[in-house]
Amino acid sequence: MNTRITELFGIRLPIISGGMVWCSGWRLASAVSNAGGLGLLGAGSMHLDTLAYHIDRMKEAAQGPWGVNLPLMYPQIDELVDLLIRRGVGIVFTSAGSPKKFTRRFHDAGMKVAHVVSSSRFAVKCEEAGVDAVVAEGFEAGGHNGREELTTMALIPQVRRATSLPLIAAGGICSGESMLAALALGAEGVQMGTVFALSAESSAHEAFKEYCIGLPEDATMLALKAIAPTRLAKNALFSKIAEAERQGATADTLRDILGQKAAKRAIFEGEVENGEVEIGQVVAQVKAVESVTDIFSRLIREYDAAKQRLARI
Repeated sequence: MNTRITELFGIRLPIISGGMVWCSGWRLASAVSNAGGLGLLGAGSMHLDTLAYHIDRMKEAAQGPWGVNLPLMYPQIDELVDLLIRRGVGIVFTSAGSPKKFTRRFHDAGMKVAHVVSSSRFAVKCEEAGVDAVVAEGFEAGGHNGREELTTMALIPQVRRATSLPLIAAGGICSGESMLAALALGAEGVQMGTVFALSAESSAHEAFKEYCIGLPEDATMLALKAIAPTRLAKNALFSKIAEAERQGATADTLRDILGQKAAKRAIFEGEVENGEVEIGQVVAQVKAVESVTDIFSRLIREYDAAKQRLARI
């Protein structure tokens, strides 16, 4: 399967694992890279020393290209950028900030840069900033989302028309069929989060994985729009947030309800009722904890079968 994304990153398959907080450690990222895709470390939940450790483990475990997902709103962003450059990281996916801020510096260090956007307007800004690829993420995705609330199916064709950059689709993609649909809409690769967050190699707590695998199709909803739109599962904490939002809660009130490290409580520590269960809308399609190897085998099998069905129409 050859696209501009496989050529850009030197990978065999145009499949990228999301750099998800508390899920995307070296075990998950290296397994994805070793399966032929592009594994990303999730720097958003890592202190400097922790990220350095995971980078070092990746260098030992990964047999193919890999990268780091770097939210630009991180309070120690300058130190993190320095760390990635010093450690010789070759690929960085940036998000939650302007792509202009560090792209030239990354390029000067020989790195390839992709930036995550939620609209065609921001995709154009990415091209102006000189990034190598753009990730267009629909609001089906778990965790933080754009305020535009554009679905992936609506977003990808618009971004494709707006920019000539290599395009990666994200949000609501967890099967070979949805991967084929994204490519048909103009994407040249896909980034998947939920299916890898619930994989055997994910560093998420087993209680988080078990809870999410049992969720129905209507289990998630966007919340916390006064802070940053976030897709969450409807647990006890979500109910408190939703009630506060109905009463017009301010951002400060919502932060008080969340408390400290709400995402870590749910994802990494397994407090699935009193933490932020950040998971995508496709969670109901994930029926079991699978290894990354089995996930890749299934994706390719489904993709090929879907192509064959379409060829008969």
